[in-house]
Amino acid sequence: MSILAANSLHHWAETLIADQPPRAKSLVMTLFGDVIRPHGGQLWLGSLIRLLAPFGISDRLVRTSVYRLAEEGWLSAQREGRRSQYTLQPEALQRFQHAYNRIYAPTYLAWDGQWTLVFTLAGELSAKQRADLRKELLWEGFAALAPSAFIHPNPHQAILRDILLHSRCAGAVYVSRVEDAELRGTKTLNELVEQCWDLSHTQTSYQQFIDRFNVVAAALKQEPLHDPELAFIIRSLVIHEYRRVHLHDPQFPLDLLPDNWEGKTAYELCRYIYQHCHAASQRYIVETLNAEDANTPEAADFFYERFGGWRVKRKQRAERLGKAWHRHKKSGASSRIRTCGRSLRRRVLYPAELWTHRNAQKGDSGKLAIIARRK
Repeated sequence: MSILAANSLHHWAETLIADQPPRAKSLVMTLFGDVIRPHGGQLWLGSLIRLLAPFGISDRLVRTSVYRLAEEGWLSAQREGRRSQYTLQPEALQRFQHAYNRIYAPTYLAWDGQWTLVFTLAGELSAKQRADLRKELLWEGFAALAPSAFIHPNPHQAILRDILLHSRCAGAVYVSRVEDAELRGTKTLNELVEQCWDLSHTQTSYQQFIDRFNVVAAALKQEPLHDPELAFIIRSLVIHEYRRVHLHDPQFPLDLLPDNWEGKTAYELCRYIYQHCHAASQRYIVETLNAEDANTPEAADFFYERFGGWRVKRKQRAERLGKAWHRHKKSGASSRIRTCGRSLRRRVLYPAELWTHRNAQKGDSGKLAIIARRK
């Protein structure tokens, strides 16, 4: 990307951050879901401070944010001397997985016309169980027909099961699939959309997202982005803003949405920008994480499956890593090699990787195996 185009995107990012500064705690959540979870789900506080610095978030705000997230059960903290390391709690890790699967996966899939009804009978749940269940179901896009009855046209069944298990009320809850009886003169279930959900705010938010990030997509269409830090900033901003809108989207089938629904357009825009920033941004992320921990794992395989896009097969990654290491040793370089668009500092090849390299050199590609990151 030319200096002029890069400066234009720098100015765009600085303006957006100045006009609408992201809340520290919310951005920490975005980074843990988008950046940290693929790299093992843990990082040192110093790395997090460096990652958030380009967004104008001070050390004090970072420390306050992670402290509160730890208090709320999202993170656990471990100390090593003067350093602190934060890790996603196992329960939080599962919730992150569900939330971000919604963000990166294609939406608005086929629908069979049946609705899911969740209800309980009076006295079968404690007040806390009812409150927890209600909170989780509403967050997942259900509408409340009554204090103990909730409905959604097409919820994710695995997420619904986890909600019932998490709230510890699966044994007292009825879950059924319902459809219209087609009795003359009665209302249809589809009419519940206008009565139980207000989609206007989400529609407006999607349109604002599109207006805000169209300029970035236009710039990336003209020239690729090579600046690692700028790519990281843009990737974080687009996924942060999209996450904030998307998690308020009830995820209805297209049959139930207005003709001018902007959700699909926003998804494609986010996908396009993310795909054009991920490679350069990963160089910045890996370098920042390695500054505090040289043994930071490479991005997990699921990272390359996001937005259905750029997955690299393990065999191809193994072959490229072996060839890169061969060039690295032959040239006598000592500090860095690059492979699959990612920077590896002080990279140690473990026995399985060396085996892969030797067999790749011999032309034996049928039994390649690799430990892509330190176990």
